[in-house]
Amino acid sequence: MNKGEMAAKLAKSTGITKAKALEVVNTIFGSEPGKGIIATELDAGHKVVVPGFGTFGTRNRAARTGTNPATRAKISIAAKTYAYFKPGKTLRERVEK
Repeated sequence: MNKGEMAAKLAKSTGITKAKALEVVNTIFGSEPGKGIIATELDAGHKVVVPGFGTFGTRNRAARTGTNPATRAKISIAAKTYAYFKPGKTLRERVEK
């Protein structure tokens, strides 16, 4: 399912227009800087918890030394912050069936 399909299903199930539904989807999930509630909270270092669905958050990975597989040379891998999603118990149980 892509964003447009999600907006169409949201519009159908709530009775709002597709344009308004797309606006709602973009407001929640938008990834452009300054847009998207979830992305903005993650930028600020906060978690977003949706009970029964899951948790969006960030984690930090320390700098480390790696190996270039082609040359076997040691390389330095910089530290980074990355986003993660952990499904909630209700969602996990529903999908596992």
